[in-house]
Amino acid sequence: MLVVSTALAAAAQPPRSTVTGSSAVLVRITVPGQDTVSLGELTWPSNTTADVQSFQYPGDGSIVSLGRSRATVFAQPGEAASSQSFAEVIVLSLFAGEVVAAQVTASASAGASRRSAGADVSDSAVQGLRALGQDLSTAPGAAASLEDWGSLAVLAESSGSRKAGPPAAQGSVVALRVRLTAAHGGLPAGSEILVGSVQASAVADVTPVPQPSQGATPQPFPDRPTLPRAPEPDTGGDVPGGPVLVAPEVTARFSAGGYVFPVYGTASFGDSFGAPRPNVQGGWHHGEDIFAPLGTPLLAVADGTLHTIGFNKIGGYRLWLRDTTGNDFYYAHLSAYSPLAVEGRRVEAGDVVGFVGDTGDADGGAPHLHFEIHPAAMAGLGYDGVVAPYPILLAWRRADDISFAAGRVYVPSGPGAATLPPPGALLLEADDIASTSGLVPGALEHALRP
Repeated sequence: MLVVSTALAAAAQPPRSTVTGSSAVLVRITVPGQDTVSLGELTWPSNTTADVQSFQYPGDGSIVSLGRSRATVFAQPGEAASSQSFAEVIVLSLFAGEVVAAQVTASASAGASRRSAGADVSDSAVQGLRALGQDLSTAPGAAASLEDWGSLAVLAESSGSRKAGPPAAQGSVVALRVRLTAAHGGLPAGSEILVGSVQASAVADVTPVPQPSQGATPQPFPDRPTLPRAPEPDTGGDVPGGPVLVAPEVTARFSAGGYVFPVYGTASFGDSFGAPRPNVQGGWHHGEDIFAPLGTPLLAVADGTLHTIGFNKIGGYRLWLRDTTGNDFYYAHLSAYSPLAVEGRRVEAGDVVGFVGDTGDADGGAPHLHFEIHPAAMAGLGYDGVVAPYPILLAWRRADDISFAAGRVYVPSGPGAATLPPPGALLLEADDIASTSGLVPGALEHALRP
């Protein structure tokens, strides 16, 4: 007989002793008076991945049997700390089929910085769960009694964060837990079988950076390149850091020149370079807005170095990428950064560096990436040394290469205006999508809002 109940997930602040780290286990069998049996038990950084073809305990699989399963853990300490734990068990059978599940997934991630902290366990799930011949609820916190010999708990989840002292977040999940109240199936009372257990925690390093004494020459970090600050139109209220999310695994298409379209997946954009923008330097739009759902991964368009990462009033959460030939690319209005978004970090084309958002002066509008291209040859023009991204984005979308000198260039009059390089290529034909229904003012905002 089954008696089913449901409990809400717990939420609590991480203990003061919490440190950035992650752990996972596929299966753990605890028997009173005997050594614990564990499968796929990982703790960052000593062991980080496990891939199991199959497992039976004991040898005939009469207590636990499962198919190919995997687990992985990851963590990155620092000012923008993050961690992730994942465990997946396929085709699970307990006690010769008395409890079965098609798939058990436990997933937890955590991120913390000076500005925010949070944890997420929402990707955890149990599919195809049956006990004693009956289908069971797989809602988080569900529980059932197993006749007179035990109990079953589903997705025991916990997540919490704190904003100070220092900022920290922690998430944990136990996907399935069977406890025996009486001897059963060859195990004594008090035994426990745990399937899919993960924990991820992140604690921001807010140790003050030592300030050089007056008159002393500041010394750069020895492992980070020294980069000049990007010539942004507004840096008032500039704050380093920002929310951090663990990046998904993505595959990007390269153009002939090794460049990647900056937004992963479905996106739309028009040709608004040069359009009036009263709140920026010069009063015109210096880039292109690429619309995509909130949280869509943003990719490094080239091999290079990240710099000027943080928040300002206009760009919101933003970052700059300088490629190996000195060209600068500006990403603005991000919702969060990936763990790679560290000042002076080297990245490769296609790496996930952040996520689409609506921060800064885009707050309240449709989520999008504001993207700018600043060729190295036009660096002398300051913030106005940009080219129209539209033809270049079209080429990257087609996985073709195109010169950064192509397209329209807006520059101020006076010294420097004559230093522009000659076009390396001309755009002969392009499909203008500006008049399509998806770009009617307000249409995207209406479609993308919940």
